[in-house]
Amino acid sequence: MTPQEVVGELRSGMTVGIGGWGSRRKPMALVRALLRSPVTDLTVVSYGGPDVGLLAAAGRISRLVTAFVTLDSIPLEPHYRAARQRGDFTLTEIDEAMFMWGLHAAANRLPFLPVRAGLGSDVMRVNTGLRTVTSPYEDGEEFVAMPALRMDAALVHLNRADRWGNGQYLGPDPYFDDLFCEAADTAYVSCERLVETAELTGTGAAPQTLLVRRHAVTGVVETPGGAHFTSCAPDHPRDEAFQRAYAAAAADPVTWAEFGARFLPPDGDERRYREAVRLWHGERR
Repeated sequence: MTPQEVVGELRSGMTVGIGGWGSRRKPMALVRALLRSPVTDLTVVSYGGPDVGLLAAAGRISRLVTAFVTLDSIPLEPHYRAARQRGDFTLTEIDEAMFMWGLHAAANRLPFLPVRAGLGSDVMRVNTGLRTVTSPYEDGEEFVAMPALRMDAALVHLNRADRWGNGQYLGPDPYFDDLFCEAADTAYVSCERLVETAELTGTGAAPQTLLVRRHAVTGVVETPGGAHFTSCAPDHPRDEAFQRAYAAAAADPVTWAEFGARFLPPDGDERRYREAVRLWHGERR
């Protein structure tokens, strides 16, 4: 598929999960395609980074479920900060482990899973809809009943994939991309390079790197550099210079409008985006 074809399967009002972690291995090409579409009123489920920031800046989010929204080397995503200060969307902010168990519950088609995380913290105070359960065994321990994070669609980015939807990560961390795919009704994998299945399982390929399996994938998109400006190790690091420019532009509406016109025009595509980034880096030399 192409990024545009993936976004063509999405509808306003959907719950969309976005894989990766902070400013690492985010499916940014798919997010950029989403920005060029009319799709809005989204519930976004994400260990948030610039995916959340861009969608928030464009007013596409009605509810966000997250444990954090960060650019890693920049602690707080600036567009997310501004959107929260304006009260642009409803926020469900939960502990990282609660988020993980919500994905596990959805992937296993369970209504909830018990988890200790969240107890004794303000997570329970600010999320008044959360409930607790008591163990039916002799221990009688109380747990948070973390609801399943069920999604209409998931978007993830991996290093390699085959045309059937088997996906491989080559970096230091799988994050939770497999759970996002399994917890969603439909899942779309973008990848740095599309390969034959034999290459995924060839000599030197560790079995655990085969993160995403075809039964959980609806479509595959080959997008070299599709995680930019986030990292996708070992294919490319985070583009720290571009990320700093992104954050600086977010601080001023006029500068942000200029940034968007250059890198995120509504009639653009990934080819134009990559060329604009290449020229920008050339100007800095």
